[in-house]
Amino acid sequence: MEKKSSFSYEDLINCGNGALFGPGNARLPLPPMLMFDRITEISENKGTFKRGLIKAELDIKDSLWFFECHFKDDSVMPGCLGLDAMWQLVGFYLGWLGKPGKGRALGVNSVKFTGEVLKKVKMATYEIDMKRIIIKEGTTVGLANGILKADEKKIYTAENLKVGLFK
Repeated sequence: MEKKSSFSYEDLINCGNGALFGPGNARLPLPPMLMFDRITEISENKGTFKRGLIKAELDIKDSLWFFECHFKDDSVMPGCLGLDAMWQLVGFYLGWLGKPGKGRALGVNSVKFTGEVLKKVKMATYEIDMKRIIIKEGTTVGLANGILKADEKKIYTAENLKVGLFK
């Protein structure tokens, strides 16, 4: 069976409920911690390193939960949520490959912020370039680089995002 190359919001919610990759395997967090509305592209052989590419989008709305508390009268999406979205996507990619286990973020070598996701932004887009997948003793670890764009302007970069799937 051919793997899907994109996923709707409903698909992402199904993943969060454990219905996409099966019991005990990779899940996305459910709202409000799910940090994208759809995956527009997922491929095994694309990307800078030809080891996988994932693209996802988040529609920015005034009503997003974090704007009212971060910060009062100075609303901005917390940078850690953009970083978490990148980890979420790496874990999703490993599940999409059919690798077993529950996903956990393991680290990142460097993160740089050169802009902000403000209420005036219409869309945040994520691009994840898979670099390497390591399988050892039943554990799968994915390494990737990621970027976040606000209305097509690159504002976050992350190098060596690391996510593991554990049985």
